[in-house]
Amino acid sequence: MMVAVLKPNATKEQIENLTEWLKGRGLSVHISKGEFYTILGLIGDTSQIDTELIEGLEMVESVKRISEPFKSANRKFHPEDSVIDVGGIKIGGPHFQMIAGPCSVESPEQILAIAKDVCAFGASILRGGAFKPRTSPYDFQGLRADGIEMMLEAKRQTGMPIITEIMNADHLPMFEKVDIIQVGARNMQNFELLKELGMLKKPVLLKRGLANTLQELLMSAEYIMAGGNQNVILCERGIRTFETYTRNTLDLSAVPMLRDLSHLPVVVDPSHASGIARLVEPMAMAAVAAGAHGVMIEVHNDPVNALCDGAQSLTPEQFSKTAGKIRKIREVVTA
Repeated sequence: MMVAVLKPNATKEQIENLTEWLKGRGLSVHISKGEFYTILGLIGDTSQIDTELIEGLEMVESVKRISEPFKSANRKFHPEDSVIDVGGIKIGGPHFQMIAGPCSVESPEQILAIAKDVCAFGASILRGGAFKPRTSPYDFQGLRADGIEMMLEAKRQTGMPIITEIMNADHLPMFEKVDIIQVGARNMQNFELLKELGMLKKPVLLKRGLANTLQELLMSAEYIMAGGNQNVILCERGIRTFETYTRNTLDLSAVPMLRDLSHLPVVVDPSHASGIARLVEPMAMAAVAAGAHGVMIEVHNDPVNALCDGAQSLTPEQFSKTAGKIRKIREVVTA
């Protein structure tokens, strides 16, 4: 892959002529317009392209080859931050959002009560599991389609967009009204599912796998984007290490590294990362300080009796305090 950086004074006609010439040589051309420069991302076999010939054009500032295997997700391909719009709620660039809700939807009363609380305390997107991937087949597996309907009712009453996890591409018809589709850690490399999601225009939150590298995460994002869906949000949710005191190890270095490598928004899930409620607040604050575009926090109105992951869930009152501290950290890092 190559990128051609065009000068600010390049005309629309010049850009169109160069684009058509490149397409005539079998390349796909992605145009990214920034405040000062226009960048042409050239995808395909660029080995036969004479870079000196292109650089010699008056309209071209420079030509660079990109060695990383991920293309569409690459910041070199798209220098400015992508901003994902979810029903008017924006994630990425200067926009920060708090996503909150229970690990799993348990009843209409439960999800609606939590939705109203987290909305009042500063969350802008409601999370909740309808399909639950569990290590044990005997654990609660979620309410499935009924759970999605309960979340949609909570959305109608609060106005909050919803996010829930998909397990199988065959379930896509049930996700038609879901605002953000979550791909969980266990499905990060379910490439057939990623291909199906790539044919949608709906935002996808892609969680890093339990033992996957950042490059592997970005390559999974590439699968979605290669299908035409550019609305991808990356999520760091902790990786498996030799440490046993926490559920996983939150890799906060992933936040600035992903922001350096990619233009996609990056959010952090401190709940799954630590597995311990008292660690969620400090890890969420640290994620914000590291530059995350959002945090996803599990909140339950009765954690002791939760059907799933009660140990890592905050009460609404605890979430309120955490949200207040997050806002203060945001004021510092954006000053």
